[in-house]
Amino acid sequence: MRRPKDFELNRRDLMACASAATAMAAMPTGTSARPAGGEQPVMAKVGLTVNGERRELELDTRTSLLDAAREHLHLTGSKKGCDHGQCGACTMLVDGRRINACLTLAVMYQGSEITTIEGLGQPGDLHPMQAAFIRHDGFQCGFCTPGQICSSVAVLREIEAGIPSHATADLGKVAFSEDEVRERMSGNICRCGAYPNIVAAIREVHEGARG
Repeated sequence: MRRPKDFELNRRDLMACASAATAMAAMPTGTSARPAGGEQPVMAKVGLTVNGERRELELDTRTSLLDAAREHLHLTGSKKGCDHGQCGACTMLVDGRRINACLTLAVMYQGSEITTIEGLGQPGDLHPMQAAFIRHDGFQCGFCTPGQICSSVAVLREIEAGIPSHATADLGKVAFSEDEVRERMSGNICRCGAYPNIVAAIREVHEGARG
């Protein structure tokens, strides 16, 4: 004998009920269910040396170096792209080495020398890499360009210091090559596809430094 139609359950209904029950069981209870937005931030006084200038800030300890520069120091050259350390648009130089500023906390860099694209050069007094990017049209939309330039400066320093990369054939002898440049710049993404021009700009600065 068939049950009344109102009480029939098909496979889809049964799966939906089971999923809902599982989700309810996994929900936190009591005080642990409070939204994160209700927590009070932990603030700290942070002294940063940015582009040669000492800056004193009071920051939420969770503030990234990128947000400290953009939102608190109004240095907006470094861009927030993916915010996951995958595109390189946020690249800055810290003590001469490049980092993804979106993935690191500002409070970690008290006492460090931080350089953003604004600190490399100014209109009328461009850094050689900035000038080379212009000559070789190493950018189109320009969004990734600040990170590309900071990373390019670091790449030449790495090669000159003899730091090998995955593309280095002989770990005891690091030489400049386009393969080295492409490998080392692979963390900086250009959606416009200006990569050949970027490599040409880096090569020009390298050859100019040697001359």
